Amino acid sequence: MKYRFIREHTGTFRVETMCRVLKVSRTGYYRWLKRPVSQRRSQDEIIKEKILNIYNKSRKTYGSPRIQKQLGREGIHCSKKRVERLMREAGVQAIQKRKFKVTTDSRHNLPVAENILNREFTASSPNKRWVTDITYIPTEEGWLYLAAVMDLYSKRIAGYSIQKYLTRELVIEALQKAVTNRRPGRGLVIHSDRGSQYASSDYQQLLRQYGFICSMSRKGDCWDNSLWKVSSKH
Repeated sequence: MKYRFIREHTGTFRVETMCRVLKVSRTGYYRWLKRPVSQRRSQDEIIKEKILNIYNKSRKTYGSPRIQKQLGREGIHCSKKRVERLMREAGVQAIQKRKFKVTTDSRHNLPVAENILNREFTASSPNKRWVTDITYIPTEEGWLYLAAVMDLYSKRIAGYSIQKYLTRELVIEALQKAVTNRRPGRGLVIHSDRGSQYASSDYQQLLRQYGFICSMSRKGDCWDNSLWKVSSKH
């Protein structure tokens, strides 16, 4: 296994260095290279090429079970353990899809505003229409929540907040930062989803204090409040 590692990484590291780190002799390594390749090893190399082809075609999402099944469809029958070993040798593994994290809880009895924006994600001048939304960021320490406020004229973020917990303080801080940064006038329309954070009395009171007009998406329609989709188009 050590000799195989050295052979597969000769383009990256010096053979002398790898032999020293892995505590094997260079003489032994070069003797191993000259040995005739066994029939099974030759088969392994062929299967490995097939594995890499299937893996790349799956956009790096296939793990050993699905690769094994696809190999079988192509007439190559081998055990799951062998596929796993060859995948390790090739240095590939399936990319795990991120788990979905709920950021909108509209199951509440708080008052909601009408949909004034109605999917018109444009503005004729700065600080007339804002849209705000929440997303999540997976980290090694756990989930972090990001609330951001975007100006629909420039499609730039006016303010944001990152916190460990999904609370009304998250969206309030994002709004306060946006107001501090942009200093908009009264009458600004700010659009959000119907989540409990945006429907909370504290957030709504802050909107009234600033003289802002609240707009909320229709129930169950994520396209009515698409800050992240709007930003991805610009």
